[in-house]
Amino acid sequence: MASASPSLLKSSLVLDKSEWVKGQSLRQPSASVVRCSPTNPSALTIRAGSYADELVKTAKTVASPGRGILAMDESNATCGKRLASIGLENTEANRQAYRTLLVTVPGLGQYISGAILFEETLYQSTIDGRKIVDVLIEQNIVPGIKVDKGLVPLAGSNDESWCQGLDGLASRSAAYYQQGARFAKWRTVVSIPNGPSALAVKEAAWGLARYAAISQDNGLVPIVEPEILLDGEHNIDRTFEVAQKVWAEVFFYLAENNVLFEGILLKPSMVTPGAESKEKASPQTVADYTLKLLHRRIPPAVPGIMFLSGGQSEVEATLNLNAMNQSPNPWHVSFSYARALQNTALKTWGGRPENVKASQDALLFRAKSNSLAQLGKYTGEGESEEAKKELFVKGYSY
Repeated sequence: MASASPSLLKSSLVLDKSEWVKGQSLRQPSASVVRCSPTNPSALTIRAGSYADELVKTAKTVASPGRGILAMDESNATCGKRLASIGLENTEANRQAYRTLLVTVPGLGQYISGAILFEETLYQSTIDGRKIVDVLIEQNIVPGIKVDKGLVPLAGSNDESWCQGLDGLASRSAAYYQQGARFAKWRTVVSIPNGPSALAVKEAAWGLARYAAISQDNGLVPIVEPEILLDGEHNIDRTFEVAQKVWAEVFFYLAENNVLFEGILLKPSMVTPGAESKEKASPQTVADYTLKLLHRRIPPAVPGIMFLSGGQSEVEATLNLNAMNQSPNPWHVSFSYARALQNTALKTWGGRPENVKASQDALLFRAKSNSLAQLGKYTGEGESEEAKKELFVKGYSY
């Protein structure tokens, strides 16, 4: 069998904190895997394997016990909406101040294993001049990067969308890796009220699979996120039905694209009733439906299931996660929350320097609460009276 061309061999970094930073020397990898099709000897399928070991290590690091992901990858426009809610202008300085607040929380790495960044943040420094990537690594937090280019209308569908960003993804991913990113995120969405159409589901699954293959080819662990939107009046059984279909398609196309399952992470929606549904579901019901979905559709080879909060309140998302961890799972069942980690911290900060410590304390409390939930040990201790009142109104109890 002919050996692989040197041009097919990639440089690979060992998953070591001292080598995550741009500028460190590269270690030469083992040879790429060359597979021949027995039915057609003249056809060679080249699958780059130079990052395989590192991808598995990265995924396991992010999916480590008692830890989850801080999603802080809001686009500049979305970050502007967050800032506007506390009366701040959407300027780079204000975005930098807020992101500095998030990554410099003392002890955050005890509960947070990875942080998803927007491109601006990956190349940004804190307000005191330290690279944000370096600050995360010092906290033992793996830097990640949002790589999709957003949702656009899907022609021929029922007013649905698809996610763009595959063009140029390989070169961008290679640059992100050099900057210190070690995992990636790509979010596409499925709308239940709009069908979802078979076209939209297939487009979402295929796009995620191509992104995942390209990410792994460039050293980034792909977070696979087909978000099933909460919008709608449907009940929990309809959500479950759609989720089964979506995840079946996703894993079919992941396999078709030779994606290494041990080197990916998932970011699914929890199985809940629609946001406008009159039906309410307890944390135990959400856990039962969601775990049933995972057992039917997700291979045990996948190391981590990092749930999105999908518009749930902070405490609601924590309670649901805790309920899912009351029994053993073949995966690391954890969190990748944005608003469900940041909401109170953002309001507490309010753009005022004197509130930074109180804001960071609020973020650390939410991170610790979700860490306990990942371990199945969350009790609600220390939650505000307002949070407990909200749960009572919704019919939940500790």
